[in-house]
Order: sequence, then C-alpha cells, then structure tokens
Amino acid sequence: MPNISSIVKNVRNIMRNEDQGISGDAQRLEQLGWMLFLKILDEKDQELEYIRKGYKSVIPEQFQWRKWATDPEGITGEPLRLFIDHPTEGLFVKLKELKSSHAPERAALVREVFDGLNNYMKSGYAMRKVINQLNGFDFNNSEDRHIFGTIYESILLELRDAGNKGEYYTPRAITQLMTQMTNPRLGERVLDPAAGTGGFLTAAIDYIRDKEVHDLPDEAKLQETVTGWEYKPVAYVLGLTNLILHGVDVPDYHYRDSLKTEYASIGPRDQVEVILANPPFGAGIAEGVETNFPASFRCRESADLFVILMLQLLKPGGRCAIVLPDGCITGDGYKERIREKLLTDCNLHTIVRLPQSTFHPATVSTNLLFFEKGTPTKDIWYYEHRLPEGQKSYSKTKPIQFDEFASLIKWWAKRKKSDVAWKVKVKDLKRGFDLDMKNPSSTVEENDHTVHGLLAQMTKRQEKITSLIAKLEASLDKD
Repeated sequence: MPNISSIVKNVRNIMRNEDQGISGDAQRLEQLGWMLFLKILDEKDQELEYIRKGYKSVIPEQFQWRKWATDPEGITGEPLRLFIDHPTEGLFVKLKELKSSHAPERAALVREVFDGLNNYMKSGYAMRKVINQLNGFDFNNSEDRHIFGTIYESILLELRDAGNKGEYYTPRAITQLMTQMTNPRLGERVLDPAAGTGGFLTAAIDYIRDKEVHDLPDEAKLQETVTGWEYKPVAYVLGLTNLILHGVDVPDYHYRDSLKTEYASIGPRDQVEVILANPPFGAGIAEGVETNFPASFRCRESADLFVILMLQLLKPGGRCAIVLPDGCITGDGYKERIREKLLTDCNLHTIVRLPQSTFHPATVSTNLLFFEKGTPTKDIWYYEHRLPEGQKSYSKTKPIQFDEFASLIKWWAKRKKSDVAWKVKVKDLKRGFDLDMKNPSSTVEENDHTVHGLLAQMTKRQEKITSLIAKLEASLDKD
C-alpha cells in the first residue's frame, strides 16, 4: 500500500525543485488543485459507470485521466505540455469550452473550474513525475479516501499559510461546533455564501447524513439542498474537490462573487433556512460592489457587507451561525446601523468569544454569532471559550480541538451564568449597539504578552485610532 503522506511530500518536492514555472505555494496549490480534481472526478465517473446503467462522463474521452495519465510510461516531456497547454486543442482550452447535452450541470462545473485556473508547470517531464505520484492514490478505495481526507486537511491548511491569513480555511473544530449548534435538518436549504474550500458544507453534509439519511432518496435530497458560493479560483476548485471526496455527485457549488448578488431582487425563492459562514474580513471587494446594497449600509469592508447579504438571504425563522472579528461587532457609522438591523430583524441569542490565536496565523480576535431571523433580540448570552490549561496560544502544531467545546455544548441547552458565561440585555448594551462586551467576572489579565497577543492588541489600538479619526473628520465636516 502506498504511503499517502510520502506521495504528497514527493509531489511538493518535484514542484519546488524540478519545474521553474511554479513560483510560490499558492501556484503550487493551484496546480495540485486541478490535477486532483481531474483524477478524483474520473475515478468517481468510473464508479458511477459501474453502478448506473447508461452513465457517461462529461469529460471527452481523450481528456479523461484514465486515458492519458494512468500509464507511468505514457505521454511526457514537450508532448505532454502541449497536450495540456495547446492554444486550440489543449486540455485547458477544451475543458473551458465544455458542453454536454446529457449532463449540462456537471459540464458547467468542469467549465467553471478550468475557466479560473492555470497550468503553471512548464516541464512535461516534471509534470509526468507528479502525475505518476498522484496515481498512487485510489479514491475508490475507502481506506485511501479516508487517509487522503486527512491529508487534504493539511493541503487546505497550507493554502491558509500561503499568505491568505485564514481567508479560506476555518478550523474543523469550529465548523463542527457551528453546524451542530445550528442543527440543519434534511430538506432545509443550507448555504455558505463565502464557502472557501467547503469546510462548512462538508460539515453540514456529514452532520445531516449521520442523523437523517437512511436511503437513496434521502441522499439525493441532501445533495440538492447544500449550496456554496466562492469567487477565488483556487479555493473554489479545492472546495469542489472536497465535496466530491464527500460523495456529492454534482455539487451545488458555484464560482461566483456573492457580493454581486442583486440585493434588492432577493425574494422568498432565494432565501434559505440555514446559513453557515466565515466571511472574509479585510479582503478587497470588486469596484462598485457596495452600490448594490442599501445606502445606509454601503462600505468597503467585505465582512460587513456579507452580514447584510446574509440577513437578506435568510428565511423568516431561518438560523445562522457566522464568524466575525471584533472589528465587526463594534464601531460607529455604518457598522452601528448594521448591528441595529441585525438586532432588530433577528434574535442574536449567542455570541461565543474565541481566543486571539484561534485562526492562527491570523491574530485577530474573533467571535461566533448565532441568530434566528424573525424576532428582535432582547437578551444575548455570551460564552468565553478559553485556551486549554497550560497552553498559551493555538498554533499550527496545536490547533483548536472539537472536544474542547464539551462544556459549551453541555451549557447550551441549560444556560446558567458562570465565570465564562454571562447574559446582557439589549437595552443595556453600550452606545451604538456595541457587542464587544467583556466578561464581567473575568480575572484573566487583559494584556496577553505572547507575540500573538501583542499583535492583536496593536491591531485593536489601530482600530480605535481609526475610529477616533473618523469621528473627528465627521465633526469637522459638520462645522
């Protein structure tokens, strides 16, 4: 049996040392992304051809992985590079134009993948070595698939560490907790409009399957009702591959900029019962996107716009769990108006406050917000999740673990005040519906003198300075 970890390590080394076309981890991940997608899709197609009479792959025969990639002595060198990159007949150009009369939705997924990605490898010989390594995986073998699922997590972690500050990856412990506390049910539409690599979608699929899927009609209903949108091409292809690895035949997962959704046109048919998301914060948005939103909420902060979008996308009675940094739960101006709308339109029943290092390497203080649309908020429960005893921070080698939430899960159903849990009435919130409420019984020293803590404190101070400058400018404008 091949060693799955060593295969991934060998692929990394070949890309780093034997091909000058790849520059940096982000390009290496993009290269690995489309290759894994094609291989996994082809193995899934072969499985479906075996169990479904008349099933046919949407990939043209000459571009199916089994036809050109599986022979270790097959096409290599310059012929392989041209097979991939030829300007009129190559794999990329043909799959970007792919159409299928018998499976248009699956063809559309393939088009979306290749429309947003590139082939960076310039050596056909190095590419053949990578392909031969990847053929050490058998995704129709349940043990290989399980092992690779763990390896895939490390690939997604690398994407996070490739300079994206956690934009694409939410720790599995967080996605599991948010999903379990929101309790999506079979038949409810579940949406992540900032889906990244699909962590919330796969958590929802696993959760619903475990509780409610008993037969093929149940499975079909599940696959039809879990939806994601992502507009960064690398995250999109990795997320799509993640969903296919989780047994979704045709993922309802789309390459699109959620913030370009026509806000005013969102109606009951577009609304969903459950939203699970970690919207990007501090990320750039497309020029003019903010004008798509009501004037009082327009801004250039992606996370704040996502909050307004998600309030509109949620059905009355719908449930939402989202990750937000401290900068989104405090502040004046449009931020205050967004919080007022959230508290007026929804019952924001719980805020879980996380340690600063939860989304390592990012050092921003973050919160998990749980709310239900339809009735205004009267009281908010806060719960402070603390680091395990003796641990100064979360890190790459010591990430947050799901079992750390055992006490929170136990508390959830029968809530009582404690040294980590407190309740605040909306009428007692600080000016401007400020949700940044400190634990009144906390004896923890506020100044965290770790590197992560000091960086977070500097970030908070900078946010306060920016807010004060904005106030001064506003008062000068009035004069």
